[in-house]
Amino acid sequence: MRPLETLPPTETLEIENGLSLAPRVKLNLTIHPSLPSISKPIDEWQLKRALIDFLKTSLSVSVTVPEEDLQIRRLKDLKKRKRDEPVAHGALFIRDLGFLNSRKKGEESDKEEEDVKELEKKFLDWRRYVAENMDGIELNLEGVKYNLSVEIPASDDFDRMRKDWEELYAFGNRGYSKGGRQEPDTIVLRGVPSRWFAEPRVSSKPSMLVTHTIFSAFGKIRNLNVAEDDDLSKGTDEDDLDIVSGLHCKIVVQFEKYRDFYNALKVLCGRSLQKQGSRLSADYEVKWDKDGFFRNSRSQNQERSSRMQEPAAVRYKTEAPRREPHISQFTTNDTRRKRFKVRIEILLHVLKDFCRLIYEDRIAPK
Repeated sequence: MRPLETLPPTETLEIENGLSLAPRVKLNLTIHPSLPSISKPIDEWQLKRALIDFLKTSLSVSVTVPEEDLQIRRLKDLKKRKRDEPVAHGALFIRDLGFLNSRKKGEESDKEEEDVKELEKKFLDWRRYVAENMDGIELNLEGVKYNLSVEIPASDDFDRMRKDWEELYAFGNRGYSKGGRQEPDTIVLRGVPSRWFAEPRVSSKPSMLVTHTIFSAFGKIRNLNVAEDDDLSKGTDEDDLDIVSGLHCKIVVQFEKYRDFYNALKVLCGRSLQKQGSRLSADYEVKWDKDGFFRNSRSQNQERSSRMQEPAAVRYKTEAPRREPHISQFTTNDTRRKRFKVRIEILLHVLKDFCRLIYEDRIAPK
């Protein structure tokens, strides 16, 4: 595999196990009606045709996008929609970026590093240009007007993520390194097919061994965690069948060197995972770990281990004694019975005094 520092953002990277990282531009789309009180469902097919035509005719370079690379998800129930909520959202994928590699006639360069930086700047400028030109356009679909909002997803913006961790470690003290300069070293990858990281003819679940082999191409690994990502489907609509529980996995990779982490994250940003022999493109999400995944896991394991090794007598002493809540035994009938008893006691007391007076001859009997 070629050095990651010399990989342009428009070039595909071949990695282990028949996998490759193919470049693409991803833009998040949000559609609001011009009139907030709209109650008519948006026509998904017409929306796609309008956006595809815009990309073909309204940019400096005509861009052809297949319909399957334009994902639209409509709001299922417009009656529950608030006035400021969108009627649809989605994502646009532009995978044909070959025109960015073209050079002018007679233009040559022997410095590969300068070429990569120049192409990287060209790629970022063009992506920003497309996002700015699409953002805010008005779409007229069957006489109903809609406004389009476009943004570059955070998981595709490497420079934004780099600024985030530089600010965090400049003003905070949450680094993972034991001494010296604090720098991130862990990548979190979500939305990749589990079967692509499984052992063939053994299981469809992701394998730690296969995953380690694949990501070792980016650098020496310190810690690795891979598991089925059931949380990925929790935030989706009930009718959304694109994400099925158990089909995707979440991979957390901690590298020993900051440089390997840096290069791996930069290469993973702005690319989709493809498998040899498959037409599927896995448009995953990638980010750097700011929550200390392995640090928290290690603390939990140590706490659990110390808890198991602690003698039972000590554990019982440290536990606060349980106190049963006091429950009153009096009911309404008990209260009435108590009042009757008091009245009887008063009557007996009066009779006792009366008898004593008779005995002392202070009053005469009838």
